Amino acid sequence: MTEAIKKMVYQIVGNEICVEADDGKKVYDVICEFFNKRQPIILSFMNIKILTSSFLNTAIGVLYKDFSEDEVKTLLKVEDLSPTDTVLLKRVIDTAKLYYKDPERMEKSVKEILEED
Repeated sequence: MTEAIKKMVYQIVGNEICVEADDGKKVYDVICEFFNKRQPIILSFMNIKILTSSFLNTAIGVLYKDFSEDEVKTLLKVEDLSPTDTVLLKRVIDTAKLYYKDPERMEKSVKEILEED
């Protein structure tokens, strides 16, 4: 496999605040370019001050819809996350894997929970 290329989230998004899903989509698009060529990518979060689950869902979580878990694990490495943001990313990934394994079942469960209120 070819050597991984490092991409800075700060440069893709254009600032240190990663809260919008639209900005997450920019990162997702860059990752997909690499994945489609089977090119490993290192995603660096250096200089990112604010990071939300909405951003991470769109940037990384959606990868589990379009690529296998093995592909994501093999082709994507993440660096320079704070311990808090690492926990957030893990939660986003775990949720995405569950959701994309059986989206209809997950949506049904959410609907049932919301109707209980």
